[in-house]
Amino acid sequence: MIKSYKTIKEVVGPLMLVTDVDGVSYNELVEIEQQNGERRFGKVLEVNGSQALIQLFTRSQGLEIATAKVKFRGVGMELSVSEDMLGRIFDGMGKIKSGKAQIIAEKRLPINGSPINPTAREYPNEFIQTGISAIDGMNTLVRGQKLPIFSVSGLPHAQLAAQLAKQAKVLSKDDKFAIVFAAIGITHEEADFFMQSFRETGALGHSVMFINLANDPALERIAAPRMPLTAAEYLAYEKNMHVLVVMTDMTNYCEAMREVSSIRGEVPSRKGYPGYLYSDLASLYERAGKIKGSSGSITQIPILSMPNDDISHPIPDLSGYITEGQIVLDRELSQRGIYPPVAGLPSLSRLMKDGIGPGMTREDHKDVSSQLFAAYSRVKQVRNLASIIGEEELSDGDKRYLKFGEKFEQIYLSQGENENRDIGRTLDLGWKVLAELPREDLLRVKQEFIEKYLESNSTS
Repeated sequence: MIKSYKTIKEVVGPLMLVTDVDGVSYNELVEIEQQNGERRFGKVLEVNGSQALIQLFTRSQGLEIATAKVKFRGVGMELSVSEDMLGRIFDGMGKIKSGKAQIIAEKRLPINGSPINPTAREYPNEFIQTGISAIDGMNTLVRGQKLPIFSVSGLPHAQLAAQLAKQAKVLSKDDKFAIVFAAIGITHEEADFFMQSFRETGALGHSVMFINLANDPALERIAAPRMPLTAAEYLAYEKNMHVLVVMTDMTNYCEAMREVSSIRGEVPSRKGYPGYLYSDLASLYERAGKIKGSSGSITQIPILSMPNDDISHPIPDLSGYITEGQIVLDRELSQRGIYPPVAGLPSLSRLMKDGIGPGMTREDHKDVSSQLFAAYSRVKQVRNLASIIGEEELSDGDKRYLKFGEKFEQIYLSQGENENRDIGRTLDLGWKVLAELPREDLLRVKQEFIEKYLESNSTS
């Protein structure tokens, strides 16, 4: 039931106080109609007796509080959904961009979603191929997983996000696959890059895009990740699709949370962020997964930039607790021209072991990955030693590891922004760089795999 009031007491910034209200609930959608017919929207932030505090989605300039009429819609924010969403671009509030006609909605769903009962979850165990060797070979993404990418300012995480969205797929040809891409708090230049990239490659045909710009109101940024997740839930659990959700940049979302929290006068926690930052991020990340009895799934790749290059900052720190691993981008690798600059040792996929091996990727996958990690760890040690005593003082064995490190970064890690490697190619490149090491050092690889794969790839 829609209730209407003309009892606006005051407006301060994006906040509006309405008095003498009855039956109003938290998060309820609000419409403000001015005398000239102009409409603005907001939502209920707080209810205290007969007073309701509302946050406007738009700026409050020009709002005539003496004559404006406030309507409480009786529902929270919702998104209109249907399969027609595929191939469309929406703004952060779920409206079609570029002036195109709205979709014919099959239904409207609340954007806050519903938590998945843990007992209804099915364990993730199926490989998703991204076409990126650093991920597929060593930090494998599994269907139903949430695997964030930790980046820093100036690194090519936008290009990586676009490449993931364009290339990712499940290997089964019978499964329907869709991409839901959310850009949060980005510039117009970045928005143009994403839209042009999706259109040129044809990825837009099986994708749903949500674009929230940096100059949009903070409250719209709060809704920006919830809109795409609602679309993903509809496609996954009602249309039985495998959905990959890529969200960039979650740091902008958290900054908007801090801004709203400050406006509301809440007691700040670490670095000024609200004390409920952990539970709020969990309410987003935990919307990924597989549900028993449903053939669909949601896999998440949230991308966040670490303020001041600090991996212990609250945003990456809390994200790491909630998710199943992380892909860390490295500034030094990027400065040396390596793309994508995925740091080998800090990166981790905790569910990798469940999505690789015979029938999923290849029989040698686990051994190759383990040996690459071990060898690259030795490379880091040798480089540290060389920085102290000089490279010329290293043993022949250590010099061989230095050469391996160079080949690993230039041949295995580095690839083009439009280069899509299948898992077979990725593993063959792993053998090619391992051929640089003495066979007696390949302790993590079965002898039968050495005989089967090493010789053929060392000469290719």
